Amino acid sequence: MKKVSLGTTGMSIAPLVFGTLPLGPLQTGMPVREGAALIRHALERGVTMVDTAELYGTYPHIREALNGFTGDVFLATKTHGATAADARAHVERALRELGRERLDIVHIHGARLADPFADRAAVLDELVAMKGEGKIAHVGLSSHYVAAFRRAASHSEIEVIHPLINRTGMGILDGSAADMAEAIAACSRAGKGVYAMKALAGGNLISEARASIRYVLALPGVDALALGMLSREEIDANLELCATDTADDDAWEHLEKRRRKFKIMEQFCKGCGACVDACTADALTLEGGVAKVDEGKCILCGYCAAACPEFLIRVV
Repeated sequence: MKKVSLGTTGMSIAPLVFGTLPLGPLQTGMPVREGAALIRHALERGVTMVDTAELYGTYPHIREALNGFTGDVFLATKTHGATAADARAHVERALRELGRERLDIVHIHGARLADPFADRAAVLDELVAMKGEGKIAHVGLSSHYVAAFRRAASHSEIEVIHPLINRTGMGILDGSAADMAEAIAACSRAGKGVYAMKALAGGNLISEARASIRYVLALPGVDALALGMLSREEIDANLELCATDTADDDAWEHLEKRRRKFKIMEQFCKGCGACVDACTADALTLEGGVAKVDEGKCILCGYCAAACPEFLIRVV
């Protein structure tokens, strides 16, 4: 399997990263055994890095997938904690639930933070401290803001970035795809490892998946791409495309007809607005006391589902 260097971290990974968000309760709620089997299939086919987060609820899937696996695998997670204590608790839980003594990457999960270095300064300090304790190998930043990565380029503490980027710029909160591509390239020149997300804009670009994936992987500075995958067919097709730039037309024509859907159980919505505040794409509003989605803006990230106190939102 083709390997790429993740910036100057010393990590050598496959260009396809397994994104576990769709497996967890924010999206499909796939049973642990079923999700673990998919992750294990990807690892056995050559994937070497798995991406998760405190919010995703997929640590059990990953731990079962790794049970008995002897190959190389790197684990990246994220903390959305706003305080040092929360961040430490999230890292400790990840270590415990994944059965690890050290995490390869822990990102500040700052999707809606234009300046995480001001808004999460204490969190960054705590992650750096935990790196010193040997619990984290590399500190990273995950965001939907161009400004955040422009700032990250000059911060030596950030070694890996996980930016939102796609051909249309959908989901970028403060600029265009070209703006984000420029920020990514600057981070790469500064030695940061880069693995991108949302190449398919949460499924909105699925009908042009091959072109969309190729666009992101060809951007200067992008080392790898994280994709959420829900079938062996998706894993195999994405591996072939990312590793060798080849694609089976019949398989992809089938895959490019798939689309996930956003669902709100409106009859039970109490109109609290928590989902509106959590939405990273400004796709949610309250109308008549009920949450409504603008599907033209929604990137199917599922963060609103985590914020809903009544558990009324799913991506299916």
